Amino acid sequence: MLVVLGALPFFLYVAVFLLLPIGVLAVEAFRATDPVTFEESWSTASLAAITEGPYRRAYVGSLQLSIITAVLGGVLGLALAVAVLRARRGRLLRRLVLTASGVLANFGGVPLAFAFLATIGTAGVVTALLTDTLGLGLGGFSLASLTGLALVYLYFLIPLMVLTIIPALEALRPQWREAADNLGASGWQYWRYVGGPVLAPPVIGATMLLFASAFAAYATARALVGSSIPLVTLQIADALSSNVVVGSENLGKALALGMVVLIGLVMIFYAWVQRRTQRWLS
Repeated sequence: MLVVLGALPFFLYVAVFLLLPIGVLAVEAFRATDPVTFEESWSTASLAAITEGPYRRAYVGSLQLSIITAVLGGVLGLALAVAVLRARRGRLLRRLVLTASGVLANFGGVPLAFAFLATIGTAGVVTALLTDTLGLGLGGFSLASLTGLALVYLYFLIPLMVLTIIPALEALRPQWREAADNLGASGWQYWRYVGGPVLAPPVIGATMLLFASAFAAYATARALVGSSIPLVTLQIADALSSNVVVGSENLGKALALGMVVLIGLVMIFYAWVQRRTQRWLS
């Protein structure tokens, strides 16, 4: 009984801040508001609308950006984590990298966008230095583009990958490598048949976490690109504020419901991968 009472605040938190909003989205997504009379009725028009036109392009844009940044962030973060653990002064370097990663992984939104604009934006410090002092430019690079936005996302996704994957790398038992060496296996064979299969689930799971984080990001994209790049989070904001069509709040809720479904599928896959990981790394 005491265990149930102790867990009650957690279940109340989940119910109020997770299940209730999802339930509201699931109901409101099937409602439509007449832009003239403002009368509401049950309809699947909003769900049908998000599968075509600009809303479909917004989903595609968000998926492209999330996949690119998740893969790049996963590869670069994994390489950085391996380099830190193999360094001679590994303990001190590990503390510094983990501390910095904890700060950078939570540094996002408008402050991050302003930092990049002030650094390599059109009137940024580095841009002015390259242009005025060295006579160079950024080669047409712009932060208000898919490439620029991906670069900014990597700023917090790479540290997130480091924080997520280092415990899995540390859980690789030295006895496995020693046994492989005693049996005459090369380094490639060890990673091919032992280390790689063991690390594959946590690496895939961490990459899925990066994908979900990039897919749900909003404030950084809004501050950098506005509505110039089709992203579903920006479309939701425009729909909920009726910036495009008067009475389009239900359309925004349908877009949000689609995001919840996609993120839910990713998180289910992430949980399945984590269960497989615990068999080896526990």
